[in-house]
Amino acid sequence: MSVPSADVQATFAATLVDEWVRLGVAHAVVCPGSRSTPLALALAARDDLTVHVRLDERGACFFGIGLALASGRSTVLCTTSGTAAVELHPGVVEASHARVPLVVCTADRPPRLHHVGAPQTIEQAGLYGSAARWAFDPGPIREADRAWWRSLAARALREAEEGEGPVQLNLAFEEPLYGTPGPLPEPGALPARPARRLAGADAPEIAAWSGRGLIVAGGGAPEPALVLGLADHLGWPVLADPRSGARVEHPSVVAAADAILRDPSLSAALEPETVVLLGQPWASRVVDEFVASSARRGARVVAAGALVADPARVVIERHPSASGFARAALGLPPPARDAGWLARWMRSEAAAQRAIDEALAGDPLTTDGRASEPSVARHLFGSLDASVALFVSSSMPVRDLEWFARPRTGAPLVLANRGANGIDGVTSSALGVAAASAGPVVALLGDLAFLHDVSALATLRGEGRGSCTLVVLDNSGGGIFNFLPQADALEAERFERLFGTPAEPDVARVAAGFSLPVAEARTLRELDEGLDALLGQPGIGVLRVAVPGREDNRRLHERIHRAVADAVGAAVRTEP
Repeated sequence: MSVPSADVQATFAATLVDEWVRLGVAHAVVCPGSRSTPLALALAARDDLTVHVRLDERGACFFGIGLALASGRSTVLCTTSGTAAVELHPGVVEASHARVPLVVCTADRPPRLHHVGAPQTIEQAGLYGSAARWAFDPGPIREADRAWWRSLAARALREAEEGEGPVQLNLAFEEPLYGTPGPLPEPGALPARPARRLAGADAPEIAAWSGRGLIVAGGGAPEPALVLGLADHLGWPVLADPRSGARVEHPSVVAAADAILRDPSLSAALEPETVVLLGQPWASRVVDEFVASSARRGARVVAAGALVADPARVVIERHPSASGFARAALGLPPPARDAGWLARWMRSEAAAQRAIDEALAGDPLTTDGRASEPSVARHLFGSLDASVALFVSSSMPVRDLEWFARPRTGAPLVLANRGANGIDGVTSSALGVAAASAGPVVALLGDLAFLHDVSALATLRGEGRGSCTLVVLDNSGGGIFNFLPQADALEAERFERLFGTPAEPDVARVAAGFSLPVAEARTLRELDEGLDALLGQPGIGVLRVAVPGREDNRRLHERIHRAVADAVGAAVRTEP
């Protein structure tokens, strides 16, 4: 007696899910839809899997990225056919560039319904192109193929985790879509957790390095103890991005590198002969260009880690594992030290931090305690404790945090979508981090990023959401464009329309329209009061911070950078 096709599909879907759970998957995201019914039901049937239901597929994929960032494991995504599958594409691209593992399951119509005008039927096989590490379409689900169903699930997860990125399973389901799972294929021996590509590294060529060296640590760098241990071993400064976890109080850590290196005379005085890049680069163009220009003048640039980027093509020695590289380097004799090298960098850092404090305290825009974009970033990093995850939007917030956050002990974990570097899906990813975290999450974003992902606020009743406070810097538009040449090259009206793009909706009213608790702040004291009221509360809270206008913000940044250049210049000129 043949098994009904609906039951075969239900058994197939249940087998995939069972294998993923056996291999350690803990979170799945489901978007409502009909064609994906077999897989959605199989996911929801598991008590040992947390299933999150999201209305909007685009936001759901970014939500899944947040889950994977917080949990350290792949997220499974399930969506129906047609444009629903297309909506996942921006998140798939971000996951690809950020090397975040996702198993993206797109339901599809069976082959007989393709090319005949059937509704919600598009060509989905290979939909994500080169953004997917692996893509597979098993075709119609047949009982005769049950022997390899578990292998398919394990392969998809292995490709995502070894490849550190998204994979696509395009699953064609026939009607009827609701069936009863039968006995599942027996599992084999439990495979080992897929080995990450970061395992293993060649021994670094320390003998070729100079004593005037520099470590640049970004997201994806080894644990801070390794980074700082390597700095101590070599006697080098560490330019520590907040995302690296190494921006701590330590006699080698430099945080104000962007402001310090803007002055040509200072960058010349601090030019290294060896640069070690650990993890992703800083968002700072100044730091990137400093490394590239040093390389063009003969510096040896060494990179370690899967996330290292090299758009300037200056890396001459590359290692796949940042942690393995650091451990290997610690076991080798260091190059001869330059006695004054580290001291010069640390005097520059100390002078820069004093100058930033004085510039913010004495600026006409902030003397009354009024919040600004630099002061909010500096304050949040300095005041949130280690139980909090700080998710930072691309565009200006991630730069302000990187440029102005002072090193400290007990800092919050800093996360960001820095794969494709866009503002798409910021709120969704922050909510994903919150859903997979034990502690609260604070997201720092601008008004346009908030409005761009406003559908993320439409959460479903009863869905677990963790605790996420959105700190929205409202400067009425796209602030980063005021720092670009377009701001000076175009007449004001054209620039404002095409780049400034002030939005009509009011941030606080939009949040209130979703029945969310809302607080407003104009000063750092009011920011703290708003955080006291919202931080740790279940669900989403919105804290709108009114900051100076975009042109005033640009002038404030320029004043800070001038103050740093003056202070560091004086410190370097008077060094012993």
